[in-house]
Amino acid sequence: MEPRLNLYGVAGMPKFMKYLQSAAKIVTDSGLPAATAHLVEIRASQINGCGFCVDMHTKEAAHHGESQLRINMVAAWREATVFTEAEKAALELTEEGTRIADGPGVSDQAWDNAAKHYDEDQLGALVALIAMINTWNRLNVITRQPAGDYVAGSFG
Repeated sequence: MEPRLNLYGVAGMPKFMKYLQSAAKIVTDSGLPAATAHLVEIRASQINGCGFCVDMHTKEAAHHGESQLRINMVAAWREATVFTEAEKAALELTEEGTRIADGPGVSDQAWDNAAKHYDEDQLGALVALIAMINTWNRLNVITRQPAGDYVAGSFG
């Protein structure tokens, strides 16, 4: 598959993507566990059918020490015994925040469950991360970025 558009070769797009990458600093500075962030990125990417992002985030998670078992189980997180209650709350919020067109939005139950496990700074980071990964997913799906060749650490 060939991409429809070279995101780094179109005027303005590299700058736009640099701003998105800079916005990720709120997540890294928040105290949100890195493992949770990886799980969120993987799950949203699975839901959105973003092969490029699934490829990238599964490889990055493994590169940062995540087990293959946990990476494999993200799609079935509700039934999996390998995630903490906090991680499951983040995954629930991710699903509802990603599938906003499928229902009434994010339920109070999902929000309250996440708020039991994360402080306000971490919740803010979680919301930002969900919004950002959905943005990245859409950029890559719209432009049909190919998947499979990502090398962990390529984007720093």
